[in-house]
Amino acid sequence: MQHLEEISERIRLAFEVRTVARDRALAQARTLTRHCANAIRAIHRDESSLALENLEEARLLAEALRADLAPYPELYYAGYTQDALKEYAEASTVYALITGAPLPTPEALGLHHATYLQGLAEAAGELRRRCLDILRHGHSDEAERLLNHMDDIYAILVTMDYPDAITGGLRRLTDIVRGVNERTRGDMTISLRQEQLENSLRRLENRLAESQAGTE
Repeated sequence: MQHLEEISERIRLAFEVRTVARDRALAQARTLTRHCANAIRAIHRDESSLALENLEEARLLAEALRADLAPYPELYYAGYTQDALKEYAEASTVYALITGAPLPTPEALGLHHATYLQGLAEAAGELRRRCLDILRHGHSDEAERLLNHMDDIYAILVTMDYPDAITGGLRRLTDIVRGVNERTRGDMTISLRQEQLENSLRRLENRLAESQAGTE
């Protein structure tokens, strides 16, 4: 039984170390998620410097998570850790797609492929938000550019026909992206037709005004 006590003490110490690592990772993941959310908000407000500051803080936290959890892969691949890293992928790709910067690779971000693709899928929702903000001021080529990016994202995601155990449930996100793209395309079509109608009415009003001026 004395031998059993020694074994149990080693196990207890190992659990204590893992618990400390888990608690630290939870705090890092929460802070990482917050910086990513702040970065996306800054992007939509065209505050590029602030967005880059938050992305840099997110990068440092992502690196810290990888380093701190290297001895504990079960913690690194836990849901809360990968969810935070997915937010990092989303914020990084949203910044690139909206500002026209080069699209970061999974390797550059230090992310596994499945996590990167999940973040890319969720970026489509932020591109839709950007499109709608643009459409409030009228149809534009910029909204068309972003919609093209959304279509490109879906075209890539739909080819990743692998089991959820490999992709982390990417198929569900792909279906969501398809719906987001369809709604955005519908909104943009309505906006374009409304703009065309308004232009036609404006031309008609001008012709009527010119005609009336000619008869006076």
